[in-house]
Amino acid sequence: MKTFTSTLTVLALGTTALFAEGAAPPPANNMMQTGLMLLVALLFFYFILWRPEQKRRKTMEKQRSSLKKGDRVTAMGLVGTVARINDQTIILKMSEGGAKIEILKTAVTEVQSCTEEEAKKAEISE
Repeated sequence: MKTFTSTLTVLALGTTALFAEGAAPPPANNMMQTGLMLLVALLFFYFILWRPEQKRRKTMEKQRSSLKKGDRVTAMGLVGTVARINDQTIILKMSEGGAKIEILKTAVTEVQSCTEEEAKKAEISE
């Protein structure tokens, strides 16, 4: 029993000595580690969040700038055909009955380009 207690005492003292040696790392290492973590976080935000959003925004701008009369668009859940294009807004023809609504170009979320035949039909119907 005496050897068992002495063994436990030696193990306990040995582990405390191990923990005591590594308890206070040098401050320079701590600053480098913080800087590295900050760099990793910035890279994460750039490649995972900011860059894909920027690409999506550019493609939507390209779609909105290439709108033409007769295109079928979706905006805020409304689906219609482009009847007229202004600087900041577009006029959508909502149904065959002739209901028209004016919306902002920035509200357009999806564009389905029309064929030349559909564009001619849209011009004739006006």
